[in-house]
Amino acid sequence: MRAVRIRMKYSVKRQFAMIFIGLMTATVFSCWFINSIFLEEYYIRTKTDVIIEAYDSIRQAANSENYNTLEFHEELDNVCGIYNITVYVMDMNSKVWYASVNGGAELERRLMGYLFGMLSDTVKVITTEDDYIIQRARVEGDDYLEMYGRLNSGISFIMRTPVESIRESVKVANRFLAYIGMLATVTGGLIIWFVSGKITEPILELNSISEKMVHLDFEAKYAGGAHNEIDLLGENINKLSATLERSISELKTANNELQKDIEKKEKIDEMRKEFLANVSHELKTPIALIQGYAEGLSEGVNDDPESRSYYCEVIMDEAARMNHMVQKLMTLNQLEFGNDVVTMERFDLTAMVRNYLQSAEILAKQNEITVCMEEYEPIYVWGDEYKVEEVFMNYFSNAVNHCGGEKKIIVTLTQEEKKVRAGVFNTGNPIPEEAIPHLWEKFYKVDKARSREYGGSGVGLSIVKAIMESMNQGFGVENYTNGVLFWFELEKVGNGE
Repeated sequence: MRAVRIRMKYSVKRQFAMIFIGLMTATVFSCWFINSIFLEEYYIRTKTDVIIEAYDSIRQAANSENYNTLEFHEELDNVCGIYNITVYVMDMNSKVWYASVNGGAELERRLMGYLFGMLSDTVKVITTEDDYIIQRARVEGDDYLEMYGRLNSGISFIMRTPVESIRESVKVANRFLAYIGMLATVTGGLIIWFVSGKITEPILELNSISEKMVHLDFEAKYAGGAHNEIDLLGENINKLSATLERSISELKTANNELQKDIEKKEKIDEMRKEFLANVSHELKTPIALIQGYAEGLSEGVNDDPESRSYYCEVIMDEAARMNHMVQKLMTLNQLEFGNDVVTMERFDLTAMVRNYLQSAEILAKQNEITVCMEEYEPIYVWGDEYKVEEVFMNYFSNAVNHCGGEKKIIVTLTQEEKKVRAGVFNTGNPIPEEAIPHLWEKFYKVDKARSREYGGSGVGLSIVKAIMESMNQGFGVENYTNGVLFWFELEKVGNGE
């Protein structure tokens, strides 16, 4: 969890949002700084261009002597109205050609002062040409941009526009830019937060899948639909997950085989001797019975049909018991000698147990036994599913044969940190404590008379022992006051090694 929190502190989503907000803030600040430094100068240049345009109109009119026309006056009126310029024009006889309605007549005295050098106002010359001068002048506390001059034809003119309005415009523009910039930054930040969330969602999904893969849980698969680079990464992770699952299954199988091979050679001679001795011991009694009853039939000890039928039934029962025992011994022999390969695979233990209980339902009903099992979610484990089912079958058959009291069998699946424990509990008499250490030995029977009654061979729990040891997993038995619990353990899927 700490690693996840550290990673989330530097999440892509947060970085996207912070980068965007930083860029927006820098952009707004840059625009504000540029406006503050250069906008006034740009305005002055623009105004200068407009004044020069008005000058060109006056010069053309003077050259063509159409300054008294209506078109000339309308053109200057438009320029003065749009750009807030005040214009005054007179000829060499001091006759007024044109005076704008926004105070043009007031500029006559100022024009005379410039022409005859009679003004002493503070000015800053911007441009000087043959026919005109453009300057900034301060008049009665206000700043103006002025142009005055005299044409070759003797026409004199003066134009000016207030600079104070330009400064005010810069302030208004900067204020408006600040408001819009803050609004755009906040709105853009929210949009980026939402959009980046859509981008980081599949990344977080891939992170979750990879974390499960770290714990060898390969169930989760990426299922994106954006058809972009993240989806391509997700497809590759899905392929990697399938490959890892297959490889781990093969490695676990090979590991089990290696562990068995280490012990196989040392035990093989001892197991052969033990096997022959046990077979000889266990088959001695049924062979003697078959031989005795067969000789009785042959010698005609009892000639009545009922006795002959009884003798035949005993022979067939003992033969069937021997056949069942031989089959069990062959299975045990294959396990103990390592001739039966254990294939480690991932399977659902819950489904396996439920399927077997369904198939064994008729057996429980015949013996008037109630089988109980809670509802469990799917529990995935590593093991050889076929052999695990055989272990459970031996436990369940043993429970049916020894069930007493309330006649109940309770099946449980208990999950621990790295293991799953499956238990089969049957009501009845507990097993004597001195017999518990010998339960897993071949041909050991706690109650020989009862075992013979239901056909027990004494090999079933030995098969359980051999199977669980072949998978290197635990098993055991526990006594309770009202019954006995047999259990076995398997490794859970999704935990680190």
